[in-house]
Formats: sequence, structure tokens, C-alpha cells
Amino acid sequence: MDLICSSNFDGICLWLIWYVISLFCRLVRVSKNYRSVIRACMEEMHQVAIAAKDPASGRQFSSQVSILSAVELIWNLCEILFIEVAPAGPLLLHLLDWVRLHVWEVDILSAEVLGSENPSKHERFWNLVTILVLQGQLDEARQMLSKEADASPASAGTCKVLGDLMRTMPILSPGNTQTLTELELKWQHWHEECERHLQDGTFASSPHLETLCKIMLGDEEALLGQKELLSNWYHFLVTRLLYSHPTVKPTELHFYAQSSLDLFLGGDSSPEPLDNILMAAFEFDIHQVIKECSIALSNWWFVAHLTDLLDHCKLLQSHNLYFQCQPPKLPGWPPGLQPLRPVLHLCSLWQLGVDYFDHCPELGRVSLELHIERIPLNTEQKALKVLRICEQRQMTEQVRSICKILAMKAVRNNRLGSALSWSIRAKDAAFATLVSDRFLRDYCERGCFSDLDLIDNLGPAMMLSDRLTFLGKYREFHRLYGEKRFVDGASLLLSLMTSQIAPRSFWMTLLTDALPLLEHKQVIFSAEQTYELMRCLEDLTAGRPGHGEPDGQGVQDDDIETTKVEMLRLALARNLARAIIKEGSLEGS
Repeated sequence: MDLICSSNFDGICLWLIWYVISLFCRLVRVSKNYRSVIRACMEEMHQVAIAAKDPASGRQFSSQVSILSAVELIWNLCEILFIEVAPAGPLLLHLLDWVRLHVWEVDILSAEVLGSENPSKHERFWNLVTILVLQGQLDEARQMLSKEADASPASAGTCKVLGDLMRTMPILSPGNTQTLTELELKWQHWHEECERHLQDGTFASSPHLETLCKIMLGDEEALLGQKELLSNWYHFLVTRLLYSHPTVKPTELHFYAQSSLDLFLGGDSSPEPLDNILMAAFEFDIHQVIKECSIALSNWWFVAHLTDLLDHCKLLQSHNLYFQCQPPKLPGWPPGLQPLRPVLHLCSLWQLGVDYFDHCPELGRVSLELHIERIPLNTEQKALKVLRICEQRQMTEQVRSICKILAMKAVRNNRLGSALSWSIRAKDAAFATLVSDRFLRDYCERGCFSDLDLIDNLGPAMMLSDRLTFLGKYREFHRLYGEKRFVDGASLLLSLMTSQIAPRSFWMTLLTDALPLLEHKQVIFSAEQTYELMRCLEDLTAGRPGHGEPDGQGVQDDDIETTKVEMLRLALARNLARAIIKEGSLEGS
């Protein structure tokens, strides 16, 4: 039984080790893939800059290449220090690759020198050899020295001695099993041999070879003498470590980084923003790296993606970030697609922002409300998506705000049906009243309603405001009239006026609509209803305000209105007489 339990425990341990290794490899692979995308963008942008016909455009694209190069430089260093977490020994190899990748001038110089008729006589031959030594490319440097030896037999011996020193320099290769202690002993012996040759004057006859030997000894004065070839302080740092402290530990990096920065600048200039970011990385201050990047870079893309990758590496748990959010770990989401709050206001990521803030336990709801307010509603389809999100989360105020914005846009574009639909959805009585007034004004001007399907199917929504109710009921009157249900239509028309639901400015239109019913061969309005219509007409002509209505002007005393009033009075009188006779005869029978 104990054997079985022990076997199971060993199996679980092996599985956990395999899982951690596979997770680590996946994150490193994701990081490298991201950097490869950046470099591909750099190459494409560089080609565009070369092909640009406008000098201003060319400079702009070149500036973008410089920004992408700095971004890739920072990401690569963070990958080495925070993700791969290289120990002493392999750490220096990674840093050498980092420098070689980003100091690409050596490739151009090498092509220029080797492409000449006599490379060893080229004016920049020794610059090339020196750069190769500064970057730790000693095999390539030896090949260049062999060309010098072939072209100048007098210096062949010294070139061979220096070439042998380059060949025997102990370096911890990836497949090597030697310990750091063994490496340090071998390196110390090799260092003493280089120093002995220098003191014996082996290279005294050749200043170039002597300078190279001093560089390989890590002489700071000799290194600083090559500032133009080093080009930046972090190149100086890695070269200095290679030839002075090849087994540097990660915890010691920030001491050498700070001293290298001070030595390289020499008090002549202050550090640039990029220098501050790299220094924070060498100090293993992740939070400071993110902060400095946020300040230095013009947008949040890089900061967001880098922070997300570091979060997946469980490196941000000790940092109390201000937004207190736990990004969603959804299946199939690569680490580069879970950005931070600031980048979520970008148009293309607004839906991703909703998912992100849903997983923020403390400030998620408030942040989501602010995020929703900043989403540009370019299309109605997008607006419907945003509304659905707000309604699912009971964000009532945001729903009303969005609907009102869309209703106002529709009114400006004279799309009254859409405007009315949005105002109803927002449950905004004031705006529904405004749109209803526009419908009525259009009816007065054109003599017909637009968007009949919407008005015919208002249903309970017409109770949102009195004006909307009137619009729906007035349309119902037209439908009854069209169906020749004159009695029902007449009762509805009269109720619209007597209930004070109709706007006073529309009373003359309603009375005019009653005129055909008054002149109908059948008696439609009863005597009592006719009296009510007469009272409404007198109220209108006298300019007396109705109950619940603000004071307004009476009917304009022009010829058209006068004619309408006279026709209405005549029709009302005739209808009253007919109604009295009809009702009297019915009572008599």
C-alpha cells in the first residue's frame, strides 16, 4: 500500500513538473511570437519609409520604426529577466543575444568591408573587428584577423596570438555541463594569460591589436574609448560584463547597470526615458517598468500587452495595482489579448473592455459605466449591442442616455420613426412629446402620417406621454374613418378635445376633421356631442385657454380661418337641427 501511494505521489510530482515546464515554455513562446510580430512591423515600416516620395512621410515612418525598435528592446529585456529568469552564466548569453539583435549596424558595416576588393585595407576594417569583439563575436573577429594576417605577413604572428586568446576564451555554452566554479577558474586563468601578453608587449607593434587585448581584459578606459562603436550604455554594460564579470548574478545586475550608465554618460547628459525603463528592468522593479513605459510611450498598447504577459507569469500578484482587477482567464485567449483599463477605450476593443470590467471585483461596475459612456455610437447596430449589454446589467441610466442620444441623431436626420422608437425605449416622456409634436407638424404640412406601422403598433407605449397618447389615438381616428366606422370615430374625435389631451394648437385641425361627419347624410354626432363641439369652437375662437393648457393665442383672424369657422358653425347648426329632430322622433315613437 505504501509503495502504491509513493508511486502515485511521484507521478503527481512529475505531472506538476511537466505542467509548470509546459506553461513556462508556452509563455516564452508567446513572448517570442509577439516580438517577431513587432519586428515584422518594423521591417514593413522601414520599407514604406524608403519608398515614401514625400520627405515628411519618410521621416514620420522612420520615427515609427525607432519607436517599434525601442518597444522590442524593452520587451526582449523583460523576457530575459522576468519570464525566462536566466541564472548566472546563461544570463550573460541572453544579454549578448539581446545586444546583437538590437545593434544591427555591424551587419551593414560587415557587408561594406567584406564587399570591398581588399577588406583588410578598408578604412573601416578595424572598426568592424572592434565591434565584433565588443559584441563577443570572437569567431567572426578571428576570421577578420586571418585576413589581416594574410595581407600583412609582418603582423601574422601577433594576429595568431590574439586569435588564439579569442579561441580559448571560456564561455558557458548552452549545452555545456561545467559548473560556474569551473568556468570562473578557467576564465581567471585565461584573463591572466591575456594580461601577461599585454604586459610583455606582445601587441606593442600594433595599436589596434593592443586595444583589442585591453578590451578583452575589460579595461574600462579602453571600453569608454570606443563610445562611438558601442553607441549606448547598455551595449557598454554587456561588453563590460562579458570581459570582467562573465558569471554575473541577476541580483547584481542593477549595480553594474547603474555604474555603466554613469560611466558612459559621464555627467555630460541626463538619462533618456528609455534609459529609465531599462534601468528599472535591471533593478527587477516590474511596477516601475510599467509606470515608466506608461509615461514615455504615446499609447497604451505596449503597456497593456506587457502587463498582461507578466500577469500570466504570476509576477504582478505582489503589486497592489490601483484598479484592483483580476483579468478574465478565458479559454483560448492568448495573453496579448487581455489589455488594461486605459486601452479599453479604443473603438475596436470596447466589447473586450466589457468582459474585462465584469471581472473587476471592486471598481468594475463603476469603471464599466464610465467605459460605456465613452463608446462612440457610430452605427445603429453597434448601439443595439451596447444597449443589450447595458440592459443585461440593469444599467438604467446608461440605457436612457444612449437611447436619447440616438433619438436626437434621428431627429436631426428627420427620421421621426426611429427617433420615436428610441425615445420610447428610453422611457423619456419629454423627448417622446417633442417627437410627437414633430409628427403632428408634419401631418399638418403634408396631410398624411409617416411611419404608420410604428404609430399603429404603439400599444401601451403610447401612455408614456399625453402627446404620444394623442398621436396614437388620432391615428386610430383616421383608421376608424377609413373603415367607415363613423360613429366610433366621431366619439373618439370628441373625446380627444373634451379630455384636454389634444394640444390647443391642433383643435382647428380636429374640428376640420369633424366637418365631413357633420355634413354626412346620416346623423353621426348626437345633439349633446354637437353642443360639446360648439363649445370647443367658441373656446377656440374666443382665445380662452382650456383647462390644463398654458395661455396661448386664439385663432388668427385671417380669411382662411374665418371661412373655416363660418363653415363649422353652419355645419354644427345644421347637424344640431338634424340631431334634435332625429332624437325627438325617436322619443315620440
